[in-house]
Amino acid sequence: MQDKTIKTVTKDHAEQTAVAVLAWLAGEPDMLARFLSLTGVEPGQVRDAVNNPDFLAGLLDFLMQHEPTLLDFCNATQTPPQDVISAYHVYVRPALDSGEI
Repeated sequence: MQDKTIKTVTKDHAEQTAVAVLAWLAGEPDMLARFLSLTGVEPGQVRDAVNNPDFLAGLLDFLMQHEPTLLDFCNATQTPPQDVISAYHVYVRPALDSGEI
């Protein structure tokens, strides 16, 4: 059963949300360094990586794995958390044990 609080978004909207996360991270040097460290992406690779769906998924996953970071992004950008969650689900499908099909 699908959670009614999570809206369905298009791939374009999900991409825009992921790029907004990157733009926000660019203004948060410590957080950007943490993201790059966790992903293994070098600063010089970011420009090309932004065209990679896996990189975009990683940006959203970075927020989803740490609620305080998610909320910091949402507060700074006036983005509802549900928008990030919906964008995340465009890139990352539910796991078999999630109860979602």
